[in-house]
Amino acid sequence: MYRKNIFPLLFLAILVTLVSSCKKDALPKPQAYLALEYPQQVYKSYHDSTLGFSFEKNDMAQVSKKDNHSLELYYPQMKATIFMNYKAVDNNLDILLSDAQKLTYEHFIKADQILEHPYINPQTNTSGMLYDVQGNAATNVQFYATDSTKNFLVASLYFYTIPNFDSILPAKQYLHKDMITILETLEWKK
Repeated sequence: MYRKNIFPLLFLAILVTLVSSCKKDALPKPQAYLALEYPQQVYKSYHDSTLGFSFEKNDMAQVSKKDNHSLELYYPQMKATIFMNYKAVDNNLDILLSDAQKLTYEHFIKADQILEHPYINPQTNTSGMLYDVQGNAATNVQFYATDSTKNFLVASLYFYTIPNFDSILPAKQYLHKDMITILETLEWKK
């Protein structure tokens, strides 16, 4: 007798479950893209009588001078800084070049790829290399520049976040343009 009563109840429970679970079909959400917008870059000349160089910088960057040989360009909206270090060339160009290249390739462990872009400006007697570091490395753009006789400059871009290349790509692209502008407008004072 117990078996006869359980089947109608079981059938009723299954029927109620099926009817109550019939809702609209779940649709996947449309693909969304992160829309970061940064202000149009406006460049102004930066001069400091104690530094051995001048350049044009993004008006958005805040300059913090560390000593007579280095400064930082801080971008608060992107939580990023371009570190710039100046050194005088005094029969040490090979060492300076080696150190600059070593600094870049130390990031190869985390980088997917490092693209090298040689730079030559005969008007200012400046040559150098811009490195575009692809992947989750601590720095994504670096360069060095020199006149080969008296002046040497190294610059590196760092973000104050865990390196996730996909997340910082829009800011990296924005600041990549700033670093190219610094390199192209660089003038030696000595």
